Amino acid sequence: MYEMMCGRLPFYNQDHEKLFELILMEEIRFPRTLAPEARSLLSGLLKKDPKQREEWTTVIQTVADSLKKQEEEMMDCRSGSPSDNSAMEDMDVCLTKPRPKVTMHDFEYLKLLGKGTFGKVILVKEKATGRHYAMKILKKEVIVAKDEVAHTLTENRVLQNSKHPFLTGLKYSFQNHDRLCFVMEYANGGELFFHLSRDRVFSEDRSRFYGAEIVSALDYLHSEKNVVYRDLKLENLMLDKDGHIKITDFGLCKEGIKDGATMKTFCGTPEYLAPEVLEDNDYGQAVDWWGLGVVMYEMMCGRLPFYNQDHEKLFELILMEEIRFPRTLAPEARSLLSGLLKKDPKQR
Repeated sequence: MYEMMCGRLPFYNQDHEKLFELILMEEIRFPRTLAPEARSLLSGLLKKDPKQREEWTTVIQTVADSLKKQEEEMMDCRSGSPSDNSAMEDMDVCLTKPRPKVTMHDFEYLKLLGKGTFGKVILVKEKATGRHYAMKILKKEVIVAKDEVAHTLTENRVLQNSKHPFLTGLKYSFQNHDRLCFVMEYANGGELFFHLSRDRVFSEDRSRFYGAEIVSALDYLHSEKNVVYRDLKLENLMLDKDGHIKITDFGLCKEGIKDGATMKTFCGTPEYLAPEVLEDNDYGQAVDWWGLGVVMYEMMCGRLPFYNQDHEKLFELILMEEIRFPRTLAPEARSLLSGLLKKDPKQR
């Protein structure tokens, strides 16, 4: 491979004694024009120590196996075993909507974006238009077995009925005999969680920018769609190509909640649960403002406001502990977070 990319042998001398000495002692040299990835590959293959060479090639094989597995999973998405579970009839009805007939064959499958309990998300290209989308593919039998039919139908309805610049848009929803498919807007800027993990903390201006867009989206859901989101967290916040927020994953939404109405279902992600949910009280739209407070605290402070690996202790902190701020945080930021993270939902 060195010969292929560099046009010469890595070590050479007509005198074999000197050649062997070069192979044993000389450090490998690369042309200046060689890409870093190519240098890394050749350096690994040409390590003097055979154990290091084997370790390095094992890593390469692991990556290759992972890529092969992803390809097999994407191929598996195009065909599946038939299922005769009668509990899927509701999904069949609710996913039927007058629109041009779309099938999985209308897309080119590019790469796996993510995988979870119920299915996977794949980057696809629509053959007719060349546009890229994120296709969420869910296995019906798993949804039924995990009692997630209601959440799946809720997500479909909210996606179909909502149109807002900071909510992930739905292009198509369709199904085959054993899978449900949501073809959604592709937010290629990645998860906000990734950006915060890399940068550790956001500036207050940047946090304000994201916060304002989240507020706009939540207000739209609350006031125009009577929907409470209930699962606000960094992992559900994406960025589009221009750096704007896209809220995703609407499975825990509660529909039909007008201003003042309440619900009581215990759901959400532990670190983001509002006090009223933990106390098993009726709760309303204010749970989303608590979630926003937690997310914005993470952005500006670089950590969760309340955290413990033991969920019982975590819930006690959320209920009882006063919020603490870094000394460097501006008074306006403290005031905003203090208001969003009020224990009393009415004060919030």
